[in-house]
Amino acid sequence: MTYHTKRHKLIGLASATALMGSLMLAGAYSQAASLSAEQRLNSQGDRKIASADGSLPSDRHFWDALALEPQDIWSRLRASLQWQDDIDEPRVQEWITHYRQSPGNIAEITERARPWLAWIVEQVEERGLPGEIALIPFVESSFDPTARSHRGAAGLWQFMPGTGDALGLRRVRGYDGRLDVVASTRAALDYIELQADQWYEGDLELSLAAYNAGAGTVNRARRNALAQGEPGDYWSLSLPRETMNYVPKLKAIAAIINDPDQYQVALPEIEDAPAFAKIPVERPLALDEAARLSGVTRGELAELNPALTGGTANPNQAPVLLVPYDYADTLMASLESPAAPAEGEGADRYVVRQGDSLSAIASRQGVSVAQIRQANGLNGDVIQPGQVLDLPGQSLASR
Repeated sequence: MTYHTKRHKLIGLASATALMGSLMLAGAYSQAASLSAEQRLNSQGDRKIASADGSLPSDRHFWDALALEPQDIWSRLRASLQWQDDIDEPRVQEWITHYRQSPGNIAEITERARPWLAWIVEQVEERGLPGEIALIPFVESSFDPTARSHRGAAGLWQFMPGTGDALGLRRVRGYDGRLDVVASTRAALDYIELQADQWYEGDLELSLAAYNAGAGTVNRARRNALAQGEPGDYWSLSLPRETMNYVPKLKAIAAIINDPDQYQVALPEIEDAPAFAKIPVERPLALDEAARLSGVTRGELAELNPALTGGTANPNQAPVLLVPYDYADTLMASLESPAAPAEGEGADRYVVRQGDSLSAIASRQGVSVAQIRQANGLNGDVIQPGQVLDLPGQSLASR
């Protein structure tokens, strides 16, 4: 069976041809560059973003509070799978058997997908693509956004430098767009759809083969197959070994996720709810400062923003900073407050973080709770994340 794209927008032929030419010259050959599935399987964050473009919603809808049970991302993913009618194909069965031998590794990799999977599923759904496409990072990088191959491919989708450049994934000092999960996901989906429409009349399986081995390799194999009276679909082509296994691996993983009980695989519980929000970056913002203002650890922010190789988000490179969803309001309030201190300034002010109490702040600052109340006109001990407190001066603290 052949599967095709369902594009929701038109691509100008001239611009598409120019981009494809750039990609062909870039030598898009992730088959040689990506980590092998065997290496990743044997080697040793959680919810979807609230809106389609990943922006923080301006309010919370009343009915959201009435949901009786959280939705599970696996149920949502299963509902979007479209390639489950040919899993009896021998190459697919071979990989199902292979993956069943290491059920713990399947669970480990899907756990690693926790911060990203629901958002990626949403992006795939919006384009009308088969849900299986959301699992490509399983094959490419084991859902590790920092993964790098020995040949230079990098990121969740394992883009080679030239391919990333052609797709607009910039690499500059302090930032590598291939490691930017949001940017690279959109680039990967654009690339898959573009190749399918440009070369294969919308056939996604052929486009995935080209994603792995390069369009030139697939096009030559297809011409040879057609010349020999073969149908010219993915399953009739003679391709490099890794590319011959690329789509079967993807379908095998999807089959296991579609029915984990049958294959005796335990998937982690991942709620279908926002895991991260995108905070606009209007000035250079160091991860250390963002951590201080939001109450999130620097390590958590670094894991969500692996593209920030220099540890700072600059608006001309990364227009947004990803933060855990529950801390987004705090960071936004801190950044928007005119009294919010910049990094290295404001020793007489303190931005309240998630989990802070007035007594804990007083203890850390070496002052009394009463002094903080007096300096801020507080009648009690209630404080809110993002609130900026004036700290007592030395003369007041020494009374």
